[in-house]
Amino acid sequence: MAIGYVALVLHAHLPFVRHPESDYVLEEEWLYEAITETYIPLLKVFEGLKRDGIDFKITMSMTPPLVSMLRDPLLQERYDAHLAKLEELTELEVEHNAHNGHIRYLAEHYATEFNEARQIWESYKGDLVTAFKQFQDSNNLEIITCGATHGYLPLMKMYPQAVWAQIQVACEHYEQTFGQAPRGIWLPECAYYEGVERMLADAGLRYFLTDGHGILYARPRPRFGTYAPIFTETGVAAFGRDHESSQQVWSSEVGYPGAAEYREFYKDLGWEAEYDYIKPYIMPNGQRKNTGIKYHKITGRGLGLSDKALYDPYWAREKAAEHADNFMYNRERQAEHLHGIMQRPPIIVSPYDAELFGHWWYEGPWFIDYLFRKSWYDQGTYAMTHLADYLRAQPTQQVCRPSQSSWGYKGFHEYWLNETNAWIYPHLHKAAERMIEISHLEPEDELQWRALNQAARELLLAQSSDWAFIMRTGTMVPYAVRRTRSHLMRFNKLYEDAKIGKIDSSWLEKVELMDNIFPNINYRVYRPLT
Repeated sequence: MAIGYVALVLHAHLPFVRHPESDYVLEEEWLYEAITETYIPLLKVFEGLKRDGIDFKITMSMTPPLVSMLRDPLLQERYDAHLAKLEELTELEVEHNAHNGHIRYLAEHYATEFNEARQIWESYKGDLVTAFKQFQDSNNLEIITCGATHGYLPLMKMYPQAVWAQIQVACEHYEQTFGQAPRGIWLPECAYYEGVERMLADAGLRYFLTDGHGILYARPRPRFGTYAPIFTETGVAAFGRDHESSQQVWSSEVGYPGAAEYREFYKDLGWEAEYDYIKPYIMPNGQRKNTGIKYHKITGRGLGLSDKALYDPYWAREKAAEHADNFMYNRERQAEHLHGIMQRPPIIVSPYDAELFGHWWYEGPWFIDYLFRKSWYDQGTYAMTHLADYLRAQPTQQVCRPSQSSWGYKGFHEYWLNETNAWIYPHLHKAAERMIEISHLEPEDELQWRALNQAARELLLAQSSDWAFIMRTGTMVPYAVRRTRSHLMRFNKLYEDAKIGKIDSSWLEKVELMDNIFPNINYRVYRPLT
């Protein structure tokens, strides 16, 4: 019998980026890269584990923006064309490097990889949501929800209706997608504030994830720290991130992804190849970009990009197996130690961004595959579990009040509220006030009904924490600023038109086409809570 549990939790999220008004927008490729490098490789791992009789257990959030984009026919069509370009480029690379042995070997590796991606993509007819759902139906994957647009909840708590809309719209979208109510929620950015658990309970959620110090500094101090969930006073359970297992994967200093054998992310064919050769495969305006084809390995710390050695997938896969074995060994020792102290089965919660596995850390899906296989065959100290299953097996937990927290820099809210992005919040707060105000309107006709619902969509899209995050990181800032401003401007026009009862129908139709998330939304979700 296992004396402990390990819960691997992946957070699959991307902001809603969809531009039918343009033939090409670079930011749409965030989705295409994640499909090729993370979501399809994860499905390949799950299929292999299932085929080989390994009863794996993994939890994964699939946020409403991601689900909406994965199911969007326009984006599916554009991804298909994106993948075709990659297939064409790798075929060209194989031919171009006929007399360059190692590069040809790597080009053939990518050609095989993209061909397998094509097979998986077509086997599910481009519907990866249904692909993941089949593993939920077999109880191998537990899919949980998130905020409707990943809004940063502690920074909107002065408007409880806005927080409620983020939670309720997400739960309704989940049920429409997966045919059942969600049991758990990944709080956006793992950001918790006291009182949000009441809304989670009202929405029917059983548990949420937060950062470790949100549990460690709960009142009273939890007896078992982060190694058991706590129940809030509403009955909703809180699971905290385990620092030790997180550091082994996340840390830039000691984490696995920094190994010399692994693929170098920042040295890409799109920047390395001769311009005339690569031009058909970069941006239409001729600017270079990443292609996803990378021929070099990390090699060693402190080396410049020009000093990187050639990558070898064989040795990288061996290193991934070694790291999976190390992760397993450490979780065994951790579970033994904790069980000896707690005298009950601990749970080690290991949450990560899903896109770390495959996109940022190319070998990440191999690591997951090896970890499940080794955990299944090579040890009996811990069992992999879903969070909901753990709660069913361990229904008695300490009641505490978690502490405000997030998993961002310094652990609170500073990353999303600082000198780079503070300007957005007065506008977001005013828009929330206005949305609450017009939620009391009763539409006179279908046109006004559509306008009120679109206003709710625009506010939700403006509230995405991704825009503030991007402004803070300093990458793609103009796009984040533009998205925040455009959604707010659209919202304010809809507000003003709804107030006077004159809706610009042709303009509304264009906006509905562009921002078509949550087709079944009801603007009354913003009415004051009772």
